[in-house]
Amino acid sequence: MFSPSRNLAAGLAVLFSMGTAAGPRAAVPAPSVGSLGTLRVCADPNNLPFSNQRAEGFENRLASLIARDLHARVEYTWWAQRRGFVRNTLKKGTCDVIMGVPSTMDMVLRTAPYYRSTYVFVTRRDGGVVVRSFDDSVLRRVRVGVQLIGDDGANTPPAHALARRGIIRNVKGYTVYGDYTTDSPPSRIVEAVARGEVDVAIAWGPMAGYWARRSTVPLTLTAVQPQMDGPSLPFVFDISLGVRKGDTTFRAALDSILTRRRAEIDQILEHYGVPRLVLAGGPVS
Repeated sequence: MFSPSRNLAAGLAVLFSMGTAAGPRAAVPAPSVGSLGTLRVCADPNNLPFSNQRAEGFENRLASLIARDLHARVEYTWWAQRRGFVRNTLKKGTCDVIMGVPSTMDMVLRTAPYYRSTYVFVTRRDGGVVVRSFDDSVLRRVRVGVQLIGDDGANTPPAHALARRGIIRNVKGYTVYGDYTTDSPPSRIVEAVARGEVDVAIAWGPMAGYWARRSTVPLTLTAVQPQMDGPSLPFVFDISLGVRKGDTTFRAALDSILTRRRAEIDQILEHYGVPRLVLAGGPVS
């Protein structure tokens, strides 16, 4: 993936944070929470389990929950979560909130995180492959699938971890972007394990958990250990809502809803099979 100096949060399944070009930004007024009327959401139309145009993702469910609390209706700006996503949606002023961003992403104003998840190893239950760490020798002997972003040195943390250990020849890459004419293209890496195309896949937990539950072949998910590979390569990320910088009143309203609706949010995440770790809690500055 990216070199150690890159923003490692870009390695998530929500990879829209990559490549959003800086430049002059038009002044966009913050939404008035008291008279919001419409919750304008920036979302990907083809990226389950997060969102799709049929509103089947858990971020769609979260948007609906927040809108009900605000006595508002949901309106979407659809844009593929690829390079330029934030620039072409939130910064352009066509929508006001992104339902899932890394809590370290500094191009937006973040709420307190509403879940923490991890990269996972995905294996077949009947495959006999057991792996818990990138230092397990089995990774040198089996076929490994890994999510990739691009050829510009900007790839996922697992891709970097494998490369650091010289595990290359037995690795097959599955692009996070994929063929956008197919349904939810990031799911292909999980399907590859079920088909026996690879013996183990390393994928972002929320995506892997959702598709593993829907696999006709029983799959096992194991959280990547340790949570950090050296001082600068994390495999665990907190996820927040993202609003425009300066929209502090709107962020405060969203933080209040996230706290008040905590149990309902947890139920949504559980329903979608999102692997979750304990949150430290507290606002993100």
